[in-house]
Amino acid sequence: MAKHVDYYVSLNSPWTYLGSKRFEAMAKKYGASITIWPVDFGSVFSVSGGLPLPKRAPQRQAYRMMELKRWREQSGVKLTLEPKFFPCNEVPAAKCVIALREQGRMADAIKVAHAVMAAIWAEEKNPGDPATLKQIIAGCGLDADAVIKASEAPEMAEKREAYTRHAIAENVFGAPSFVIDGEIFWGQDRLDFVDRKLAS
Repeated sequence: MAKHVDYYVSLNSPWTYLGSKRFEAMAKKYGASITIWPVDFGSVFSVSGGLPLPKRAPQRQAYRMMELKRWREQSGVKLTLEPKFFPCNEVPAAKCVIALREQGRMADAIKVAHAVMAAIWAEEKNPGDPATLKQIIAGCGLDADAVIKASEAPEMAEKREAYTRHAIAENVFGAPSFVIDGEIFWGQDRLDFVDRKLAS
């Protein structure tokens, strides 16, 4: 039987971006279904011991940069180490992803999420800018005006808060996280383990 993956993401995360296409291909290979959870990891960090990047020790920030270089080379994924618009305001894009998810359009939600990450990390675009976000959504082959209108409903912000509470309740603490049969795999560097789990 094909498995289900709960996929917890931060749209600002370079690590989520680095693993995004590989994870898509993996899920397709095994016929796994996916539920995407665009989560406020600032709130998750505050209860799980994590720190936002500017508050991390210089040693950790330097090591992060080395690891981004290594994984860029290892994966062959185009990635700008210090993109112009990082971190962007991810809330408008997250609400668009949520709106699509709530309409039952999970594949479109994932497509938009991954396009937003690529915009930040590979294309030097700012998804926090309304016109740019509209362009990104249209580039996914979707009706950008309709998606944005749906995202502006008050309940979308409430859904994001609910998703974040759910992530905390499920013991998720970092992005990306892949949860399969209650087992958490944190980080794109754990995708080999995700592969084995999906194959089992």
